[in-house]
Amino acid sequence: MQRILIIEDDTTIRNGIQLYLQKKEFAVDCADTIAAANALLAKVVYHLILLDIRLPDGNGLELCSKLRETSTTPIIFLTANDTEEQMITGFQHGCDDYLAKPFSIALLYQRILAVLRRSQNPASDDIFSYLSLTIDFTKMQVLKNDVPVKLSAMEYKLLELLIRNRGQVLTRDLILERLWDCDGNFVDENTLRVLIRRLRQKIETDPKNPKFIVTVFGIGYTFGEAQ
Repeated sequence: MQRILIIEDDTTIRNGIQLYLQKKEFAVDCADTIAAANALLAKVVYHLILLDIRLPDGNGLELCSKLRETSTTPIIFLTANDTEEQMITGFQHGCDDYLAKPFSIALLYQRILAVLRRSQNPASDDIFSYLSLTIDFTKMQVLKNDVPVKLSAMEYKLLELLIRNRGQVLTRDLILERLWDCDGNFVDENTLRVLIRRLRQKIETDPKNPKFIVTVFGIGYTFGEAQ
């Protein structure tokens, strides 16, 4: 029997999830604070953790980061904050999935099943490494020399776009169209130049001599060297 830990201070949400998962034949423990969760984690091995971000005695993001130092147990964040920035922050801290409140318990159950499947059969295609840079597309996590790099939502989208199309030169117009398309955010050439500069400052060893985001003069940009 697989065991799940729910770390949630809202009694109604916590009890509802617990009852549903027990009916699905999971063993379920509950904690309403980080202190109570740590006490359980010290003596029980869990297959998955459901973690609220805002808890009475601390921040779920910090707990997730701490757990990731020693554990690969899948973590799904449950939170009332569903902004894209907050979701990316969650993945950067090491979560495996993210569900905004209010949510359907049936949907949560399907997310749990999907995360458990991925944890048992990890997909290496979701990890990309090049020189000192590593990107986990499933977790939306970027590492440079194994150290997490915090990117804005637009910076991450730009980096992913270039990597997904590595070996090709993407024109400025195409990049602007793709970035604008994502959320309807207006992106012009000046914004793109700022994004490129900021991204280089965060991931390049020498931003003035970039190895990752390379300018192809008069055309656009490519990741690494164009083939």
